[in-house]
Amino acid sequence: MDNLEDVRIPSQTVNILGKRKPDLPDFAELAGVVILGGPMGATDYEKYPGLKAEAKLAKAAISVGKPVLGICLGHQIIATALGARLESGKAPEIGFAPVKSVNRHDYFSMWNKQLNVLHWHNDVVGLPRGGELLARSASTKNQAFRVGSALGLQFHLEVTAPIFDTWLEEPTMVRGLGKSQVARMRADFEEFDPQLQPLAEQVFSGFAARCNTYASTMLR
Repeated sequence: MDNLEDVRIPSQTVNILGKRKPDLPDFAELAGVVILGGPMGATDYEKYPGLKAEAKLAKAAISVGKPVLGICLGHQIIATALGARLESGKAPEIGFAPVKSVNRHDYFSMWNKQLNVLHWHNDVVGLPRGGELLARSASTKNQAFRVGSALGLQFHLEVTAPIFDTWLEEPTMVRGLGKSQVARMRADFEEFDPQLQPLAEQVFSGFAARCNTYASTMLR
């Protein structure tokens, strides 16, 4: 993440989905944890045993106040790790559609009451005990939440234009989508992305700042 580089915090990206006993960085040396998305279910432990390790990592980090950010699948992993229920949505939510803010957390101080964001998911997850709901949509009650040191986002603020193009060129990502729907998504991205970038910057720079603050406590 560029925002972590801005505060001089090195980052390491690992893919542990297929590993029952993954080789993770030393927990004591972590200033924060980011869990990104994927097409699998958050509790599909038999097929992707690494999901259980991610859930344990998220729960452990939250228990000691390390900042945790989860996006899409990561959002669901955090919630289910803390006891929330995961289930299939009534229909896939793919493309741009509005979410409504419920509470104005400092991560979202620039947030309008309603904002069009990029969705790309089928499963939905409830709010974990002690969680604060931040946003919802017509078909997904929990679009964003915070609990302790963690922030979960069901939608995709991290998607830049190159990432978006890559997704649309990946057959598994657009399976079931018609050409007109893909064309509409491209047009919507052009329209809404400029509005989303300031919010994305605020969310990710805010997370990086929290990691930096936590890192300073590790040096004491």
